[in-house]
Amino acid sequence: MSAQQRLTDALYGAGWGTVKRLPEPVAVRLGRTIADLAWKQRGAGVQRLERNYARVVPGATPERLAELSRAGMRSYLRYWMESFRLPAWSAERIAAGLDLKDLHHLTDGMAAGKGVIAALPHLANWDLAGAWVTTKLGIPFTTVAERLKPETLYDRFVAYREGLGMEVLPHNGGSAFGTLARRLRDGGLVCLVADRDLSASGVEVDFFGETARMPAGPALLAQHTGARLLPVTLWYDDSPVMRGRLHPPVEVPESGTRSEKTSAMTQALADAFATGIAEHPEDWHMLQRLWTADLDPARDPATAASQQDRKGTS
Repeated sequence: MSAQQRLTDALYGAGWGTVKRLPEPVAVRLGRTIADLAWKQRGAGVQRLERNYARVVPGATPERLAELSRAGMRSYLRYWMESFRLPAWSAERIAAGLDLKDLHHLTDGMAAGKGVIAALPHLANWDLAGAWVTTKLGIPFTTVAERLKPETLYDRFVAYREGLGMEVLPHNGGSAFGTLARRLRDGGLVCLVADRDLSASGVEVDFFGETARMPAGPALLAQHTGARLLPVTLWYDDSPVMRGRLHPPVEVPESGTRSEKTSAMTQALADAFATGIAEHPEDWHMLQRLWTADLDPARDPATAASQQDRKGTS
């Protein structure tokens, strides 16, 4: 393990070990202070966030984008402060932490016995939403976690989410898909964060007028198992309660090849995500490249400039 990896693991460990003991008002102020400091430094993440917001809010002035990125960093740090504190929250606090609209889409789907796939973008706090489902509704579910470096950090995230009542599978390809399919065929719930896929298997979608890739997994699982596929969007307001909405189910097209059906369903997910993100852009925590144009260094000015700087110092 490198020194950087040890430091990263130690910082996350300190967060879960220390922040969860703070009184909630203190944790809120701490998160906002850290967010404002990070925003003022205008590092790569903040600059990327503004470039992503420029797609979501076309025509926004530089001043407006700066306001959005500041609000976005505050929202992002609220996510982390809540996540560090979630293991110490009472069942009552978790149950009161989310107001979810159109819940019947989920409960009706579970009652049908064919399973439900909840697909979410990186909006607000998906971990709190998951804890709410297991605590308030008493519904266990299965999710997938990307393998992080160092392994000890990945283990921390798995232990954290399992402590909130989730079954967590490593993102390692076919075996995870098979387990998810079995859970759905047993009438279970699967929750997947599904607005970013940089692999070769990602499905191209139109997202705010440009091409991006999103994972095929949710659509394929729905086709394989007959489970209901539900887009979910979340957002914050000025209260301690997170808000959310369950969108109408994404239907499997009646005709077309498997690839064509997957493409149409993934586009429908992208459209639902875009609706929620456009309404609450500051709660979309996308500090990474997403659109395919940004993945090509020749078409991304920031990446090209960074590479030129490295050449100049080599």
